[in-house]
Amino acid sequence: MGFVSFVGRVLSASVFLLSAYQEFSEFGTDGGPAAKALKPKFDILTKNINSYLGVALPPIDMKPVIMAAIALKGLGGLLFILNSNVGHFLLILYLHFFTPIVYDFYNYDTGSTEYVQLFIMFNQNVALYGALEFSLGMKNSIGMHAFKKKGPKSKTN
Repeated sequence: MGFVSFVGRVLSASVFLLSAYQEFSEFGTDGGPAAKALKPKFDILTKNINSYLGVALPPIDMKPVIMAAIALKGLGGLLFILNSNVGHFLLILYLHFFTPIVYDFYNYDTGSTEYVQLFIMFNQNVALYGALEFSLGMKNSIGMHAFKKKGPKSKTN
């Protein structure tokens, strides 16, 4: 059962590790294509925050944001393979903050193709978030029950 669990963790973490590797290899001096794709979405986010909260946010440089995403996915994926709680939390943190920004279906009309594509990808990441939460919960509950010692049996004659 341990080997099957390890293979499952490797396959699950490969999504994050391969994505982090691709972003790292394309990073360059300007943050690569990920920064160019994420910049308009962050601009919309800052505009929404400015209009709803009345707080003016400073301009956000995309290079540190992309580096943080690469670090969260890479380190979280490696630690997830090793069955560490920290790996689970890093991947959950990545999904929690980046999914609503990257897949901003709420900024499109419900009938458009962009809305449908972004909504499907958003739901896939929410399912991945739930799977990580479930995996973390199962890991913690199995850990508590596996080491519970039974008391000595009393002999009755």
